[in-house]
Amino acid sequence: MLQTENIYLFLAILPIVSFLYSSVGHGGASGYLALMALFSFAPESMKPTALLLNIFVAGISFYYYYKAGHFNKKLFLAFAITSIPFSLLGGRFDIDASLYKKVLAILLVFAILKMLNVFGKESQYIKEVKLWQGLIIGALIGFFSGLIGIGGGIILTPLILLLHWGKMKEAAAVSALFIWVNSASALIGQFSVGVSLEKESFLLAAIALTGGVLGGYYGSKVINNQRLRYILAFVLIIACGKLMFT
Repeated sequence: MLQTENIYLFLAILPIVSFLYSSVGHGGASGYLALMALFSFAPESMKPTALLLNIFVAGISFYYYYKAGHFNKKLFLAFAITSIPFSLLGGRFDIDASLYKKVLAILLVFAILKMLNVFGKESQYIKEVKLWQGLIIGALIGFFSGLIGIGGGIILTPLILLLHWGKMKEAAAVSALFIWVNSASALIGQFSVGVSLEKESFLLAAIALTGGVLGGYYGSKVINNQRLRYILAFVLIIACGKLMFT
């Protein structure tokens, strides 16, 4: 894995990606997959590696948001009850490489819009999510998260904000734990069909964790560094184009 051309540039960008994603309560799998696609990683190593990095980064991000008092347990459970088994199911499937790239490119659009703060507006009026809504949305996001190798936060956070189910930092806290449980479940699904992690994946996880620690701490408290998010959005747009047209 680490024999990829320009690997040192990849290793330099990786913690920046984890920092920015963690600062908004995400694990960063869509960003890691985009980077791996840009740097021509082997397709079979991308999904399990992204899930592993997600577990580390989303876990530390949730810790800081939870510690800051932003976690809504009831809101989390509404989605997680069905997302966990369905993400495990999705993790057991592999799809055609060409189709995989196209679906990932579409999902990256959500990440780009999030980094551009399209979904960053809060409502003063918060509604309670109905149980049936949470169960259906959790199942759908969970399955596609496991199938593609993401945690689902890039889809769940916009939904929470757009449908007024929570405020921004509350959505970030819920999404962080949602990402963690889905990533862990999907990785178990991968292991159950014989997929294994390369040892280099744990080195990448350690590097990503450094950015995740800083992002989770500052994101749960003070920062909103829009300039850096614009830069990441630009990188994601390039990756999205490469995935869609190659």
